Order: sequence, then structure tokens, then C-alpha cells
Amino acid sequence: MRILLDTHVLIWYLEGNQGLSLTNRQKIVDPDNEIFFSLAGFWEIAIKAGTKKLKISRSLSDILQQLSAHSIQVLNIQPGHILQVATLPFHHRDPFDRIMIAQAQVEFLPILTHDSAFADYGIKLI
Repeated sequence: MRILLDTHVLIWYLEGNQGLSLTNRQKIVDPDNEIFFSLAGFWEIAIKAGTKKLKISRSLSDILQQLSAHSIQVLNIQPGHILQVATLPFHHRDPFDRIMIAQAQVEFLPILTHDSAFADYGIKLI
């Protein structure tokens, strides 16, 4: 299965936070699954950590290294993803989440998230 991780899920995974269930943690480490993290998530972490709205124990560069170590692929933002954002209704106003939703739609990826508002976009949630 191919899976796109929401930003909070990646942070919970790397930080060992109990907010991420054992079942979902196993999905991330399962070698049969292809795991992705959006480039927009790095931007979100950088902004929120810089404004102190997010407290993490790792640097952004350490997070990037950890992705490679955990076989998590960076999903770059493509023009088609941006065009998809322009078609989205405003069920969700967070720009980081909106680009991830668009990426999930274009790339046919389910999103591993705890944000129930994503469901309003007709994408599969895990």
C-alpha cells in the first residue's frame, strides 16, 4: 500500500508519541508499504517550529535524515498538485493540509491522519 503521512503523524512517529497507534506505526514500518511525506510538511514544520507553535526535539535537517533512514520518500510539490488545490472547496482552510489533500487526490494516495476534516474531500483516510 502507498501511504501519505500527515505532518503530525510523522512527528508522532519520529518522537515515539503514543498518539500514533501501534497499528498505524506498524503500517509505517511495514516494508511492503510505500510511505510518503509531503515537501509541504517540511515547510509546515519549519514555520510552526520557528514561531514556537510546534515543539519538537529534532532539527529539520535531522527529520530529513530520519526520513531516509526509515525509507520514507519525500513527495515533491508538482504543478498538477497546485492546480488541484485551486479546485478544492474550502472545507479545510489550512494551506499545508490543502496541498497534502491535493497531492493525495492527484497521486491516488490514502492519508494517514487524525484530522477528520480531510474526509470531506473524498480521499481515503487511514
